[in-house]
Amino acid sequence: MVEEAPAPGVTPELRHKIGSVCTDACKAINYRGAGTFEFLFENNAFYFIEMNTRVQVEHPVTEMITGVDIVREQILIADGQKLSLTQEAVKIKGFSIECRINAEDPNNFMPSPGKITQFHAAGGLGVRVDSHVYNGYSVPPHYDSMIGKLITFADTRLGAIIKMQNALDEMVIDGIKTNIPLQARIMADETFRKGGMNIHYLEKMLGESH
Repeated sequence: MVEEAPAPGVTPELRHKIGSVCTDACKAINYRGAGTFEFLFENNAFYFIEMNTRVQVEHPVTEMITGVDIVREQILIADGQKLSLTQEAVKIKGFSIECRINAEDPNNFMPSPGKITQFHAAGGLGVRVDSHVYNGYSVPPHYDSMIGKLITFADTRLGAIIKMQNALDEMVIDGIKTNIPLQARIMADETFRKGGMNIHYLEKMLGESH
């Protein structure tokens, strides 16, 4: 539903430790290419879930706060070239939020395939839209319901959230149902704004609204 970077509650020291674990693992298996490690985080400790040997849907938030084009680097590596930068050159700056835009009912998550009669992408400084849809595009019923990603960047986490609220208001996708109203609710929710949500956050928020 929502991705963000840097992760709330994770200190720079702990982030460095997690990164070291990931790089050591890649060296141990002689891994080359872009990849994504996933962890659960609880009580200031992290627990490995899995590694996906590919770029994942949430990679834009990392790109936004580091300025690194991960897809470009992946292609360079596949071509046998070296990375265009060193680890020391990667610096985290600012905060980024990503909302997955899904063709589904925002109340029950049922898929909503069909023809998009009007599409307008949000824009402006610090706003990015990754999508393949356009006016007249037909969303098929056979695949994942995600039809786009809306990403914002700002100097502060609250700034990125407020910018996301404005971007969600600007987005227009008519002809089908989307989860944009639900994403707007999440951005306005005080628990989300405070940070540090757990894996039951969305379930609890939806339960309280019924």
